[in-house]
Amino acid sequence: MRKIFLVILVVLCGCTLAEVKVEVMSERTSLENQVLGTYNSLDKEMLLLASVRGVDSDGTIRKPRVHSQEHKDAVTAMQIQAFHADDLQAFKQLRWVGENNEGLLTIFSMEKKDVPENLKDFAERYTEDEFNAVISQVNEARKIIMRRAIEMNENLTEEDLPKIRRIFGKFNAENAAAGEKIQGEDGEWTVKNFEN
Repeated sequence: MRKIFLVILVVLCGCTLAEVKVEVMSERTSLENQVLGTYNSLDKEMLLLASVRGVDSDGTIRKPRVHSQEHKDAVTAMQIQAFHADDLQAFKQLRWVGENNEGLLTIFSMEKKDVPENLKDFAERYTEDEFNAVISQVNEARKIIMRRAIEMNENLTEEDLPKIRRIFGKFNAENAAAGEKIQGEDGEWTVKNFEN
């Protein structure tokens, strides 16, 4: 009995049940975490603003909270981004725009030939002026949000804006879908694939 137990123990100790691979994908810097936290709080505030009732449970009308103009501008910027999100996604799929490494959109040629079937009506509907206006509005909204991220963080100043832009550029590139144009930190444009 003891020999059988010893044989089983040796066999079990010599076997590996599973191979564990630990792979660290990426670590965010504290500055990136601060910026992401600020962006998420703005997003949450936009959602709360849309759902706040002006009447309490007794039926009494409540005065809305007073916010700074910068706060109002940032919430409006978030709303602009949300409003144009579907069109922007289609522009990216058509490769008419790409995410640059400064956190903004860069315009490319509005090629209307060889458009995927599911986007033909969409592509035909947009004029160049309308397209440029949407991209301009989204870029302006992004700039406002970047400035608001600086205003909301006591450790940041206007001098940090280039860093903030690079962080937003990195976030946008990370969140880009496969097949979309992204600009690397080195300035080179690529089409994002499933691996990067």
